[in-house]
Amino acid sequence: MPVVQSCAAESCAYNRDQTCHAWAITIGDAQMAACDTFFGIPRKGGAPTPAGQVGACKMDDCTYNVDLECQAPGISVGRTRDSAECMTYQRS
Repeated sequence: MPVVQSCAAESCAYNRDQTCHAWAITIGDAQMAACDTFFGIPRKGGAPTPAGQVGACKMDDCTYNVDLECQAPGISVGRTRDSAECMTYQRS
């Protein structure tokens, strides 16, 4: 599974020091390449060490998507408006 190399969604419960501590994240919905795992509460959780990987990707039109699995070597998650988005997403 591709590693979440960086995450700028500091308000996410799984983000500590701009790294993802969720075991696996899901990317995408019908509208945009958002991080579906984003959970905005003050309490921090997840794995004790950075562990973030892309478990599933629902962005069927992404260059890196093969059978709903991300094939990028790694991704970056950025903060846009009120969501966290996969900045590695590239429409095919």
